[in-house]
Amino acid sequence: MDNIEQAIMNLIVNSGAAKSYAYNALSNVNEKNYSLAEENFKQANEYLLLAHNEQTTLLTLEANGESLNVNALFVHAQDHLMNAISEITLIEQIIELRKILNTLIEKQ
Repeated sequence: MDNIEQAIMNLIVNSGAAKSYAYNALSNVNEKNYSLAEENFKQANEYLLLAHNEQTTLLTLEANGESLNVNALFVHAQDHLMNAISEITLIEQIIELRKILNTLIEKQ
């Protein structure tokens, strides 16, 4: 596996891990385990950063004149990153709303 293929695979793996940790954070907030949810969300963002760095590596290669073969795996990797970013952004908002809801329920 060459460097470009490895970067593409890292992009897929890290994007998937980021999304998984974000969903774990949401599950933990639903269970009112806020400290674990916070840790999960922190891990989600760390994996998202790793994925974004892989994307930057690929874009830098192309900007420097190295031709990238745009194949199904490359498109799949970009799709994973885009979905991870979108879902994590939404999950963050849902977590905040869930915390508010939990507080209101507890006050009843």
